[in-house]
Amino acid sequence: MYLGVDEAGKGPALGPMVAAAVAADPADLPADVDDSKRVAPARREEIAAALRGDPAVAVGVARVDPDEIDRPDTDMNTLTVRGQALAVRDALADLPAGVAEPVRVVADAGDTSEERFARRLGEFVEGDGADGARGDDGAHPAVDVTAAHGADEDDPVVGAASVVAKVVRDAAMADLDAAYPDYDIGSGYPSDPATRAFLAAYVGDHGALPDCARESWATCEDALAAAEQSALDEF
Repeated sequence: MYLGVDEAGKGPALGPMVAAAVAADPADLPADVDDSKRVAPARREEIAAALRGDPAVAVGVARVDPDEIDRPDTDMNTLTVRGQALAVRDALADLPAGVAEPVRVVADAGDTSEERFARRLGEFVEGDGADGARGDDGAHPAVDVTAAHGADEDDPVVGAASVVAKVVRDAAMADLDAAYPDYDIGSGYPSDPATRAFLAAYVGDHGALPDCARESWATCEDALAAAEQSALDEF
């Protein structure tokens, strides 16, 4: 058994980023587990449910919401590390008894440097606050962290974490879509015309961005600027 960790929703302009960690023996995983982008949505939900229902598998999840993403004193690399660390801690708390320490952790690297990402993730997991502070509080097993680009495609346990993260992120977006019944929010990604149209329409109707928006994203700033320019033109 070892632990894989990944995140979903790092780049969208709407909604949370979700990190997930799965601790499992690869032999206990569904045969078709893979990077979430290569698994059909309905099958992703089936795999995630099977993982959560398997007593031999531990699952941890953490959300990073837009208000945290927009904080001026942080950045997405740090938030990705922090989110993954919180998910790892959540999974470590549910490990079956007798797992040898240090627990091996394999992460999908969210930084250009795999080594730097692995080092920071280990520091955040071992820290006594999930803010990178050193000083293990002894509340969870010790970890041995490695990170690699494309680990969600190459490692089945990281692929399982990718699937869980994507399912939780999709559920969060479905909840957001229901919260704005007068609009089509789209996928939340800046490249999605439906998302861009939602932001433009919402700002036009309310004079402000919706709470689900990442205000620091250029797509959101552009929607505000366009509405302000339109108001000036009408004046």
